[in-house]
Amino acid sequence: MRIFENLHVDWLGKRKLFYFISTALFLLGAVNAIVRGFQFGIDFKGGTEIVLQFDKPIQVSTIRNYVDKIGLGNVEIKTFGGETGVLIRTELQEIPKNIFPKVVNNIEDQINKLYPGIAKTAVDTTANSITYQFNNPDTTSALISKMLASGYQAGKVSEQVDNTKMIVNVGISEWIKENLKGKITDNTFKVLKEDHVGPKVGKELKRDAVVAVMLSLIAILVYLAFRFKFIFALGAVVALFHDVLITLGLYATFYGMIPGLNLEIDLTIVAAFLTLIGYSTNDTVIVFDRVRENMKVHKTMSLYELINNSVNRTMSRTILTGGTTLMATIVLLIFGGEVLRAFSFTLLFGVITGTYSSIFVASAIVFEYSDRTRKKVEF
Repeated sequence: MRIFENLHVDWLGKRKLFYFISTALFLLGAVNAIVRGFQFGIDFKGGTEIVLQFDKPIQVSTIRNYVDKIGLGNVEIKTFGGETGVLIRTELQEIPKNIFPKVVNNIEDQINKLYPGIAKTAVDTTANSITYQFNNPDTTSALISKMLASGYQAGKVSEQVDNTKMIVNVGISEWIKENLKGKITDNTFKVLKEDHVGPKVGKELKRDAVVAVMLSLIAILVYLAFRFKFIFALGAVVALFHDVLITLGLYATFYGMIPGLNLEIDLTIVAAFLTLIGYSTNDTVIVFDRVRENMKVHKTMSLYELINNSVNRTMSRTILTGGTTLMATIVLLIFGGEVLRAFSFTLLFGVITGTYSSIFVASAIVFEYSDRTRKKVEF
């Protein structure tokens, strides 16, 4: 990359143009966030997550065509761990009331199929389960084993030897399973897990995610304040806020407008933002380190020239690092599938904003402070 070794670009001279671009992007995202809001995943708003494991590779589009028609509302379907795993997410936390009797009928049909004419009594029914009582403890234990082997989530009510009660899950996974069984006959599958996230838990996760991001920014501010001067630390943290807020605004802006970018905010996105903060900080520190080195060598050079010279000297490294990162994230965005799309989208735009904020936000704030206060920045 020798083409970037002898640059003489007046970066700070273009800072006002990028002030305008950053302000426009921020306002665009803020308006969409206020008017349209953000779309949160079940990690934050609650719902149900189901994982199916097939014996042979399965197309997600095939599952989506069947599941979209069984009355579960808005359903999100992705691959999980490979070509044989499917992740199904729905906002529902319990099976719809009109579907509940159908699932119960399927359970009772299976019981009668395994033990024709067996005497049973439904002694307890909740929104997610039904409990049957039988006459014989041994028969109850044997039936539970056979129900489990048939793919039903059944278990004992008590571990006592004389237990005669069997509890069977009447979850969303049971309804999905019953519908898929009749349509996918050449590829057997089982329910690996069915997890529920309540609204209270989702609210706590949302709060903890914000706290995690804020604490990381405070920690970076303190670290950079010790490593450099406080104004450098402030410029870096303002640049990080700039990167996070603009990238976050894109979520509200693009949702429902660009096919394939209807991205929801979940815990994976929080991880992506924390990664973005780390990447942007590293890029900014590289520039600031070069500024500090140049200050020691060129003691009579103005801060304006020092910053421009430092950015020009580090541009080769910036292009190489940012370019390779962008190539990797673009590949993930295109070929990574639904599971990695939001993560790669966050990193893609985060790398772009993080690179230019190191120059036109972090470095520019240091210069603006020195220029307006007429104070010389020293180490």
